[in-house]
Amino acid sequence: MGVSTAAARTWVERWERQQQRYAVEREERFTVISDVVEHVCAGRSRPLLLDLGCGPGSLSARLARRLPDAEIVAVDMDPVLLELGRAHHGGAARFVEAVIGEEGWTDSLRLRRGPDVAVSTTALHCLPAPVLLETYRSLAALLGPGGALVNGDHFPPDLGPCSHLTAHVGRCRAERAGGHRDEDWESWWLAAAADPELADFFERRGRGRPLAGADAANHHLPVHRHAELLSEAGFRHVAPVWQVGDSCVLVAMKD
Repeated sequence: MGVSTAAARTWVERWERQQQRYAVEREERFTVISDVVEHVCAGRSRPLLLDLGCGPGSLSARLARRLPDAEIVAVDMDPVLLELGRAHHGGAARFVEAVIGEEGWTDSLRLRRGPDVAVSTTALHCLPAPVLLETYRSLAALLGPGGALVNGDHFPPDLGPCSHLTAHVGRCRAERAGGHRDEDWESWWLAAAADPELADFFERRGRGRPLAGADAANHHLPVHRHAELLSEAGFRHVAPVWQVGDSCVLVAMKD
């Protein structure tokens, strides 16, 4: 039995506030990603979009509002977040449970053709660098001609005399916005786990297994290293298009 729409709305709204605590420029980043997707898909009828590490569908819902004719496939490995997405944003995307980076993960998406754009936000940093490279290769092979990967995340700055200023700017902006007063990540998960409507999905979550090597996640890879991996994977053009502090939108395009 699925979660009710009322409960899903409550938990997704709390999720949105909780995420804002960690990225006060989050809404602007979503807007920039949508700007890029809209530009890449200009002139394409019913574009196909792939949302990687979609969580409860925050980015998919915004893309669906911006591009109402788009078909969106949203993928995540977490059954709790996927159920909340289906119940609250079900009309925005087709939600698929899969472990990004595992062998054959793209087959489980049941795509009718190559996507026009793959997007992600605050998710791909969970993949260890070798798995990330293979994921980039899979996406380069999967995307159609002229396709793009648009990734919004927190990227640490390259080491240098001014590198500490990037993180400092982000922290100052967060303090001015007051996001630290919102519910944090751990509190959200503890509260959600106590909701009887989500009990079955938390049980499934407990039976899940993390991606092999997840303890070596790439949280410390700067933008230039992601660009190198993307180029190695087959993307011909890679560039950051927006940045505030250490929050950045990185675009990789195929010919």
